[in-house]
Amino acid sequence: IGVNGGGKTTSIGKLASRFTQEGAKVFLASGDTFRAAAHEQLMTWSERADATMCPYEENAKPSAVMYRAVEAAAAKDSGCDILIADTSGRLHTNSGLMDELAKCKLSMGKAMENAPHEVLLVLDGTTGLNMLNQAREFHEQIGVTGLVLTKLDGTAKGGCVVSVVDELGIPVKFVGVGEGIDDLQPFDAQAFVDALFPN
Repeated sequence: IGVNGGGKTTSIGKLASRFTQEGAKVFLASGDTFRAAAHEQLMTWSERADATMCPYEENAKPSAVMYRAVEAAAAKDSGCDILIADTSGRLHTNSGLMDELAKCKLSMGKAMENAPHEVLLVLDGTTGLNMLNQAREFHEQIGVTGLVLTKLDGTAKGGCVVSVVDELGIPVKFVGVGEGIDDLQPFDAQAFVDALFPN
C-alpha cells in the first residue's frame, strides 16, 4: 500500500522475483483498478519474476479482486506459496480511498482467516518528513506490519524513516536501491546508518 508514485508495483515485482528465486510459487493480484495500464505493468513484472497472475476482470471493485485472488491462491491445486497484492496509490488524506483500502483488507480476511498476513507500506525515500504523516494514516486505517523504503539510488537517503520507526514501531523490511529486478534488498540497519553518516 502507499501513495501514488511511491514504487509499489515495482517493489512487488522485485519482491516476487526474490521469492521465486528462493523456490516459492508466487501469485500476483492486480488490485490497482484505477491507474491506466497498472494491470499490464504488473503482468510484465510477473513475467520477469516468473510469477503467476491471478484472474483479473476490468472494472471490478478492488475488494472483489482481492477476494478472488485469495481464493485462487488458497485453492488446493494452486500450489501457491505467496500471494502479493498490488493496490491503487492513494493520498493518505482521502478518507474515501482509505475506506476502500480497509474494505480490501476485510475482503481478504473473509476469503482466508487472518489474511493478509503482512501489510507493507511503500515509502518514497525522497519525500522527507511527510512519510511520517503517510505512515500514521495508513497504519491507523489498515495496520501496517512493515515498511519498504524506495528510491534510494539517487541523492535521497530516506533518513526520515527513522521517525516512522521510532514513533510507530514498524520495522523497515526492504529498501529499493535501483531499477534492476534484484535491487530490492533486505534492510540492513548498520549499512543504512553508514549511508546516512558516511564519515
